[in-house]
Amino acid sequence: MAAGPPQRCALITTGGTIVSRIDPASGLAMPVLSGQDLLQAVGEEAGEVEVHDFCRVPSPHLGPRQWAGLAPLAQSLLEREDIAGVVVSHGTATLEETAWFLDLTVRSDKPLVVTGAQRNASARDFDGPRNLLTALRICRAPAARGHGVLVALNEHVNAAREATKSHTVDVETFQSGEWGYLGSVVNERVTFHRSPRRRLHLPLRSPELPRVDIVPMYAGADGALVRAAQAAGARGVVIEAVASGHVNGAMHEAIVEVMRQGVPVVVSTRIPRGGTREGYGFAGSSALLVEAGAVLSGDLSPWKARIVLMLALQQGGVRPETLARLFET
Repeated sequence: MAAGPPQRCALITTGGTIVSRIDPASGLAMPVLSGQDLLQAVGEEAGEVEVHDFCRVPSPHLGPRQWAGLAPLAQSLLEREDIAGVVVSHGTATLEETAWFLDLTVRSDKPLVVTGAQRNASARDFDGPRNLLTALRICRAPAARGHGVLVALNEHVNAAREATKSHTVDVETFQSGEWGYLGSVVNERVTFHRSPRRRLHLPLRSPELPRVDIVPMYAGADGALVRAAQAAGARGVVIEAVASGHVNGAMHEAIVEVMRQGVPVVVSTRIPRGGTREGYGFAGSSALLVEAGAVLSGDLSPWKARIVLMLALQQGGVRPETLARLFET
């Protein structure tokens, strides 16, 4: 009889609330649990799992340096024939950024699922074990193949591109906005309702990622932060604009100034839904920014647009038309 598909999964832990517990001395939660501790909380239903404790930090402390080590580790595990899929446990604060980075840089049809928890292990209703079990079930589900990196909490499945944290404490925090969930896990059954159609791959060329800063537009902004980003060594800037990608006149002048010095600028929006588009002709409008050489991020948030720009800079693709194609993919 032919052997069935592998059931062994890999768990990579990085820290966050899912591995946190209240410190009796301070009364505050800290990341202290190991991957084995998490599996023990799940019990026998976890099945065969290989643990890799990558780091144990709060997710605001995770960034490009850790991503550059995490992606190759996940890739190497997914390439093993005995591994069905990989789960990354992560703090929810920056989970969507790590998931998007992995989606862009890791290439495999096998499931790579990022999960976390909103309540720590000292809470009576700790949601970590349930979310981990859900992620492991997705990893072993044949239907989960070919969807890219997935974000799974509270029995809902999101695409990494679309997932965004929508609430600071609610367990139903990760949403996919106007696109809706990819799928769900109910009574142990993994069901997908649709597939993510927009996929982009940007290989990691070096562990050293270029600096890209995010600068917000707000009422009365004078452009000083745009110039400060360039002066601090940013090789690219993402503008968190208002509405569909607009800034005021002072910001417009600063953006044009740094672009003339060779710094590419991507314009996103602080609005969760709708994305960027051209449509107005005033100074600082998205249309005039594009005319000056900026690129619109489309439906990507500022923090996800930043990751695309960082990886694009590594590829050498910083011409506006090249960047625009990436954000249209």
